[in-house]
Amino acid sequence: MGKVLLVSALALLLSVQLGSSHILSCYFTNWAQYRPPPTIYMPHDIDPCLCTHLLYAFATMKNGKLATYEWNDVYLYSQFSKLKNQNGNLKTLLSVGGWNFGSSGFSAMVASPSARKVFIDSVIEFLRKYEFDGLDIDWEYPANRGSPPQDKQLYSVLVQEMRAAFEQEAKQSNRARLLLSAALSAGLDTIQSAYQIPQVAEALDMLNIMTYDFHGSWDPMTGECSPLYKGPEDSGGFVYFNVDYAMNYWKTNGAPAEKLIVGFPTYGNTFTLKDASNHGVGAPIAGAGTPGKYTQEAGELAYFEICGFLKDGATEVWNAVQDVPYAYKGNQWVGYDNIKSFGIKVDWLIKNNYGGAMVWTIDMDDYMGTFCNQGKYPLINVLHKAFGLDQQACTPSATAVPPIPGVTGAGGGGGSSGSGSSSSGGGSSSGGGSSRGGGSSGGGSSSGGSSSGGGSSSGGSSSGGSSGNSGMNSGFCAGKANGFYPNPSNKSQFYQCIGGRTYFQHCTSGLVFDTSCSCCNWA
Repeated sequence: MGKVLLVSALALLLSVQLGSSHILSCYFTNWAQYRPPPTIYMPHDIDPCLCTHLLYAFATMKNGKLATYEWNDVYLYSQFSKLKNQNGNLKTLLSVGGWNFGSSGFSAMVASPSARKVFIDSVIEFLRKYEFDGLDIDWEYPANRGSPPQDKQLYSVLVQEMRAAFEQEAKQSNRARLLLSAALSAGLDTIQSAYQIPQVAEALDMLNIMTYDFHGSWDPMTGECSPLYKGPEDSGGFVYFNVDYAMNYWKTNGAPAEKLIVGFPTYGNTFTLKDASNHGVGAPIAGAGTPGKYTQEAGELAYFEICGFLKDGATEVWNAVQDVPYAYKGNQWVGYDNIKSFGIKVDWLIKNNYGGAMVWTIDMDDYMGTFCNQGKYPLINVLHKAFGLDQQACTPSATAVPPIPGVTGAGGGGGSSGSGSSSSGGGSSSGGGSSRGGGSSGGGSSSGGSSSGGGSSSGGSSSGGSSGNSGMNSGFCAGKANGFYPNPSNKSQFYQCIGGRTYFQHCTSGLVFDTSCSCCNWA
């Protein structure tokens, strides 16, 4: 343990000397490209100077090896890596797994030394090929959701062997060592059953704690997505469902504070109230809230959609006990974070000497600045400024990231799923199941709940229910803006234009393309 603390202290000293004492990691999701315009989000929309680390979600595993998921991942990888040409200090990581990926693939991979070696070797080859600086493991969760109890120990073995392999490869290649991070639960029962904290913390460079989804529509009542502290309505196991408790638990059980990265959500979890007149925290609910116009996921709204909810007349309430807001209108209720709560949380983070912040996701903040009228990326910029990143130079890389061979346009080849539909794992979470695919095994019950948590299947469907790109009409999108366009000869089909290239897609059975929302809808 003394060795761990010494190494951690040296790492912290080095980071302070380099002027980058806090990490700001931001997740990009490869299904944000399927939103209706104008909210389509691609790697070229990312501000390369905003975050210190960018995490690409998600890759998958095939035959025990790291693999692409979306049909155009390889093209998106190339655009992602090019961001480093504009910010020489930026680090990019590839995240594998997610809620929807489940446990079985990881469990099979860690079961034997030979299977782990196959995976680790594939990781190194894949990351180097596509110019990533590291891997982020999003296994939700070891020894949970069908994963046997021994996977708690085997997870430690995996990250230890991967760290050693990364160090060996760096010596052999004379390149910077690949980074290793992981998305980790903030739900007490899951933490205790899934992780050997000291062993995991020693191997990882960053421990991204998913301190959000503490409450959601899987619960019987309203609750905040990411409360800083417990509230008066919390009882039983719910008293542990808050940021302060989760982070302190990791810290006091063997994780160095400077490696712990606090999760910040740029979305809120939504509920439909049973009685519109009963609209406080802990009010009974009838189910998930209505899907947002752009993210189109029941039970969740992006921050930029919450701004629209407020503009439409919703009442905003500041929850002073838990230092987060909520809002309601009619039978709709949302618990979320805003500029004020981000400011309070980041001050608390700095005071407690945590290593930084992790944002889920960069594409759910108001990145255009047009929905909330608070400037571009209003939430993430609170963190950016608190860490002093606005005072640090953001300069182009001295050596440009080379282009990925064979990637010339939006098609990119290489996508393993052949599908333009939803991505592999909607997200990463902690306290309960999530409609964005991010739930914890906590499930939100007073004891931590069932192992399934209540997460649904999608991290965002392609244009609200399309089932993939089955062909391509190369000339249709020439000269057209990015977006979705109807096929005049078939109401269930439509075109997606990206960078002048044309992708032919179709709605799932029974749905037609609706131009009013640029989505697949009932006729």
